[in-house]
Amino acid sequence: MADNTARISADDLLHAVEQLPADELSKFVKNVISLQARRKAKGLPATEADLLQHINKPLPMTVLDRYRELIALRREERLTDEEYTELLQLGDEVERFNSERITRLAELARLRGVPLTQVMDDLGIHPLPV
Repeated sequence: MADNTARISADDLLHAVEQLPADELSKFVKNVISLQARRKAKGLPATEADLLQHINKPLPMTVLDRYRELIALRREERLTDEEYTELLQLGDEVERFNSERITRLAELARLRGVPLTQVMDDLGIHPLPV
């Protein structure tokens, strides 16, 4: 049976992605990261696959964007009391996300018998700039 699936080059795909509005680009990137994690997970033991699925799950861009926006307002000393409260809540959410991610990274490093920094380098994971 012939494969009727359309083929597109990586360059053509990148050109198409360049045309996306920012919000659609964020969704696309999230979906690509998820796809990559699923593909990597297929050949791994179930425990590692589960850890990688969670590790590669990104912080929602809406959360990160708002967090950065509030930090910028704080630096400019233009933060309202309500925004300050929101910043604290989002800060807690970002810290929880990072804590859960680093816990899973450490578990993956333990399973593989390698240092945490090596697992992070292998996965291309670096601290999020704020």
